[in-house]
Amino acid sequence: MTAELDRLLSDPTRLAIMAVLGGVDWCDFAFLREEVSLSDSALSKQLSTLRNDDLVELRRTYLGRVPKTSVRATDEGRSRFLAHAEALQQIIARASRPA
Repeated sequence: MTAELDRLLSDPTRLAIMAVLGGVDWCDFAFLREEVSLSDSALSKQLSTLRNDDLVELRRTYLGRVPKTSVRATDEGRSRFLAHAEALQQIIARASRPA
């Protein structure tokens, strides 16, 4: 049985975001922004897309008057990321076999 690629995660930016989130419980928006080398607005847009599909959860808190946003992958997000990664591994394995 061949695993299927996830169209939402076929975007390299969203794939990179999910790869970072797969290795943490929660992370700060600023940390994630630096890890995937995006501007605040570009990361916000990608996170909105992922949140609309229930792949990530955002939590907004305040340190005094300063807002702080934390992000995590949902269980569904982790599952879909791992399935997408498996599909990519299968493609690579097929491509590396001699004809």
